[in-house]
Amino acid sequence: MIKEFFWMCSGADDELLKDCSRSEQIKQAGIGGTVFFTALMAFIAASYALYTVFDNIYTSVFFGFVWGLLIFNLDRFIVSTIKKRNDFTAELLQAVPRIILAVIIAVVIAKPLELKIFEKEIDRVLLEEKNQMTLDNKSQLTQQFSPEITALKTENDGLKNEVVNKEAEVNSLYDTFIAEAEGREGTLKIGKGPVYAEKRAKHDTALAELHALRELNNTKIIANEEQIATLEKGLADKIVETQPVIEGFDGLMARVNALDKLPWLPSFFIFLLFLAIETAPIISKLMAPQGEYDIKLEDAEQTIKTWADQKANQRKQQLKTDAAINDRVYEDLSEEEELYNYKRKVARDIMQLQADSFYKQQKRNL
Repeated sequence: MIKEFFWMCSGADDELLKDCSRSEQIKQAGIGGTVFFTALMAFIAASYALYTVFDNIYTSVFFGFVWGLLIFNLDRFIVSTIKKRNDFTAELLQAVPRIILAVIIAVVIAKPLELKIFEKEIDRVLLEEKNQMTLDNKSQLTQQFSPEITALKTENDGLKNEVVNKEAEVNSLYDTFIAEAEGREGTLKIGKGPVYAEKRAKHDTALAELHALRELNNTKIIANEEQIATLEKGLADKIVETQPVIEGFDGLMARVNALDKLPWLPSFFIFLLFLAIETAPIISKLMAPQGEYDIKLEDAEQTIKTWADQKANQRKQQLKTDAAINDRVYEDLSEEEELYNYKRKVARDIMQLQADSFYKQQKRNL
């Protein structure tokens, strides 16, 4: 049962193979097994590649199975259409397009398995890229929010400095009227005279202005700090919001690009392995001598071709003979007087009908 299944995979005629030697049957089963296992590897590779895209095992297995069937059908077609005719040049020319197709299939099959084999190394490259993307993303978002935050902080510093300068002015006025009272400056008279009262009034006015200024600026500072806190929270929320996009940066294209950043030699050898597997049925069929199955298949095809040529030749001769007979029949009929008179009468009736019809049509038009 397994042998017949592999015969089916090779595209061979099982009725012809049953009459062949055991070695010929084993050879065709081996070719079919290569086709089958190549398709199986294509199924596994495609399922893994699609899993990195859909992140759903059932969807990936379904489409991977479809891809495996496609590869199986292509390989089976490639192998079954190469005919052994003891003419290596003709066979090679026949196989060239199929070898090119096999190379393309090998590339498609090998790439997903390379992604799986080098998964840890790819994850390391992706982690480095994600970390760099996180830093770049944070820097870009900070540049969006920082001008407004910086402007608010600068405004707060200016408001605080304004209060500090006013405090310095109030303290200076305080020292002035105290020094006047103690007789150390101004009139140099101890006591609270008119000059003292004037300087004290200036101090009290400045002190009231300081209290008003402090209250006003504190209100502005609090409002600015609340706005700064809102902006900083918005920045943090934006960073958190965009982080999942960076964390999800591990799709198929990202992994392929990460694989390209790794040393090329291991990937190249894996490609060569799959190329050898994919082209093995074709190469083995080209290199193998013409076997018993090939001779019987050629004989069956030639028998059908000869029979088809014979029928075509018979139809051609039949047509030629029938044409000659018809020529003689019509030649004999052309000399019969009775047939001539009959056709003359029919033609005369038709011409009379045409004349009558033309007359009636012209009469209606007038």
